[in-house]
Formats: sequence, C-alpha cells, structure tokens
Amino acid sequence: MTQQAHPNPDLLVGDDRRPRWNSAPFRRHGFHNLHLLTRYAQSFRAAQVMELRRSTDIAIAQREDIRHLTGLPWFSAMAVIEGNRVLYEHYAPDFGPDQPHSIMSISKMSTNLILGRLWEEGKIDLGEEIGAILPWIGSGYHGASLQDVLNMNVRNDYDEDYSNVEATVFQHEAATGMRLPSGDEPTNRSFIAGIRLAAGARDTRNDSGISLYKSANTDVLAFVAEARGERPLGQWMADLADAAGMEGALHVATDRVGFPLLNGGICLTARDLCRYGALFARQGQGIDGRAFGSAGFIKETRANGIPMAPPRQHLRYSNQTNTNGVWLGHGGYGGQYLVANPLTGRVAAFLSVLDDESGYETGYYPPIIAMLSQICEGRSA
Repeated sequence: MTQQAHPNPDLLVGDDRRPRWNSAPFRRHGFHNLHLLTRYAQSFRAAQVMELRRSTDIAIAQREDIRHLTGLPWFSAMAVIEGNRVLYEHYAPDFGPDQPHSIMSISKMSTNLILGRLWEEGKIDLGEEIGAILPWIGSGYHGASLQDVLNMNVRNDYDEDYSNVEATVFQHEAATGMRLPSGDEPTNRSFIAGIRLAAGARDTRNDSGISLYKSANTDVLAFVAEARGERPLGQWMADLADAAGMEGALHVATDRVGFPLLNGGICLTARDLCRYGALFARQGQGIDGRAFGSAGFIKETRANGIPMAPPRQHLRYSNQTNTNGVWLGHGGYGGQYLVANPLTGRVAAFLSVLDDESGYETGYYPPIIAMLSQICEGRSA
C-alpha cells in the first residue's frame, strides 16, 4: 500500500529557486547544520588529535577590525592558532566551539594537498590534458591542461553567478545531494561530463587575463585524483583527517554513489578548520611529520597563479588556493575565509553566514582577508 509522503523541506527548491537550507531566512541554520541536512555525507575521525591550548594574544583581541567584524550579525566564529597555541577564539551566541560549520569553497584547498602529493610522486604532469586522464570528460574540460584547471583558468559553459538562480552552479546542487532534482538524479560524474565549451568557443582558452572561478574545476581534479591515485577519494579524506589531527569529525557531502564533494562540501569546527589550515602553514606536513601534501607544490603555488577579479586583484588564484605570494587561503560562499602563513606558522579562520538574497557580496570579503592576513603576519593592527 502506498503511503502518503511529501518532499524533504530542507532540500526542496522554493519560490526563490533555492533549497530551503540556502534561502535567506534559513541560510544561517543551513550552514550551521549542513552536515546533517545534505542528502548524503561521510565523516572521518583522526586517530591522533593535534593538541591546541589557549594562549591568548591580547593584541589580537584588541584590534578594532576584530571588534567590528565579530560584532556583525552574520558572524559565527573566529580562531587564530600558531603551532599548538590558540591565540584568539570567539563565537557567536548561537554557535559554539564543538559545532561544525560549512566551509563551502575552502574545501577546494584539499585538492592542492592531494594533487600536490600526486605531483610529488610523479603520478601527474601539470601540462597533461584532462581528456588524456579522464577519457569520459566532455568538451568543456577535454582539451584543458591540468594546470589551467588547478588555476581556474578554463573557459566553458559552467556559470557561477550567485545572483542568477538559474546558474549552472545551482543546477550542480542536484547532482551533489544539496537539493532535490527536478527529474532523474544525476551523479556528480555524469553532471561534470556534460559540461561543454562556451557558446561559440573552439577551445577552453581563457583570454580574459583573470581567473574564471568555476566550482566544477575542483570536481574534475577530484576525479583526476581517483584516476591517478588509484584509490577511492574517501581514503584521501581519511588521510586528511589524520594528517590535520582533527578533534571532531571531518564531515563531507557526497553524491548518491558516495563521491566526496571537494568543491564545497566539507564542514568543520573553527578549531578543526585551523588544524586544516595548519597543513599549509607546515607546507603539507602532517602532525606525525609525514608529508600529506607537497612542500615543493606549495612553493610553486605561492610563486605562480592567475590574477583574481576585483576586489581581490591583489591576489592570485593558484592551484586551488588564493595567494599573495606569502600566505595561502581561500574563501567560502556565504562568508568564510581561511589564511595560512608558512613563514610565521600562523593560521586564522573566520566563519559567518550572509543572509542577503544571493548569499554573496564581493565587498564583504576584503576587510576580512586584510584582517586575517595581517594577524597571520604577526601584525598587531
């Protein structure tokens, strides 16, 4: 006998053309609970936990920009570490130190570590065309070099305009368990394979002079990692949790067949986000001293890249990170940013959730980036 049922309200696309968890009135709850709301997810715990002990740097707490930015209604959490010391930590009243938060596109930095390891081991050549590694890939990536995909230097018909509710980036959600599909549910692989060349283009060349941000690039890299690493991507996630020494669980959304969503599916506590960033501050070295990423690849990452669009034109997009030549970092849709400085060993993380219609405001990020980068340089103001 057929039972009465209704669509999952958290994932159902509403009148605003967004799933409820990502609609303006519910987005804060969504980002604070995405590890529970997404249709499919995996979690990983570390065998050994990187110790963090409170050792407050009063000069950080007294910064005026910290007082302002942590006082905004969108703020969730901020943490700063150096080695095993927590120099600063603060949380919003509705959020806490043990609560995971969506880090959205900061997840992309994981592919720098994974591809860096494969590069170090000679399993990938950055000049290779994606089609030679993934024969099933569509024209939107088939002729692109691995280096261009890493640097967001590919032109195709994937659109990441957050102000456009019909953009490809939102259609992508149906293939990754982030919204209910309107028809048959695609896998992430089938969705990525369907990306084509941009209208009228003969190849994937980017002639704009600035990086073209596309979350699909990261998923292409994840499939490359599986193909050349010759093991499931989930095993890389287990190793990532161990290398970072995460205290809580590393939660990652997946598609229906269990493929992890590295373009934006990771959820972590603020302290564990700093532990994740510390892998870059240690230049790819895990807490046990073994390499998880690659110091050589991180050196290349800091030295190269493609200029980013205003208002981040002073940064470059390089190997799935943002860099100014010294620190490495990344932002996340909705209001997150992470900075890791290999010269000082400092890592700073900022978590927040914008509640405007699109969930994205380019002008919101520069003050956060400036604050985190100055703190990680060791500057008091």
